[in-house]
Amino acid sequence: MTIDAPIIMGILNVTPDSFSDGGLFVDPDLAVERAEALVRDGAHIVDVGGESTRPGADPVSPEEELRRAVPVVGRLAERGHIVSIDTTKPEVAHAALSAGAEIVNDVSGFRNPVMREVAAQHKAGVVVMHMPGDPRTMQIDPRYEDVVGEVSRYLAAQARLCEAAGIRSESICIDPGFGFGKNLEHNLELLDRIGELADLGYVVMAGTSRKRFIGSILGLEDPLARDFGTAVTVALAVERGISVFRVHDPSLSREAALVARAIVGARNTRRELSS
Repeated sequence: MTIDAPIIMGILNVTPDSFSDGGLFVDPDLAVERAEALVRDGAHIVDVGGESTRPGADPVSPEEELRRAVPVVGRLAERGHIVSIDTTKPEVAHAALSAGAEIVNDVSGFRNPVMREVAAQHKAGVVVMHMPGDPRTMQIDPRYEDVVGEVSRYLAAQARLCEAAGIRSESICIDPGFGFGKNLEHNLELLDRIGELADLGYVVMAGTSRKRFIGSILGLEDPLARDFGTAVTVALAVERGISVFRVHDPSLSREAALVARAIVGARNTRRELSS
């Protein structure tokens, strides 16, 4: 499945410990201001997360995640924004969807059947991501025989479980989970071959933003310095047929996506004319 234009999901972490912007938007007023800035800069969707999923992160209670995220979700929905809730907890997903969120972004890939039921009940869109283990363990010596094949099979299986629960196939987006249980070589191969995931028949999202593998390539420890590297990954993903991107800097990534899309479009037009 393909979509016509680059869709930008802007990241809004209302957490004290996220790897890139932890602590910056824990105040609800600041979070809403940041969301408005994301939308002005080109985000079509605001993805609100109340629990850090950085490598080694400790889980938080459902009560704390609800306290952090749901009021912000409600305020953004009231303003007419399309909101996604980034959570692995069914109770948080239910509360956020009841408050106006339209999408559930689950880094655990909807392994929990209750999460699938909640999404189906609310007729929500879903983002199904690949992550081996959990954030505390995922980066402990990750190994694959065939990273693209294994990720692809996992995402296909989880997407089918979502469909069996009553979620429409056109409401399912799959995400290979860059930086989640992958080393540098795994991430590079996934990015190079990400177009193969589209063969599964679902919309594919690339979430490379400010990830450690970009910092490793560029020698940049500060995640905030990785936005130009992120934009390069976005352009490469567009060339491979991907249209949805989860990013911290919508403006830069949107520009990269639009330029890459124009180049690809011109190439396709030349091929059509010469055929």
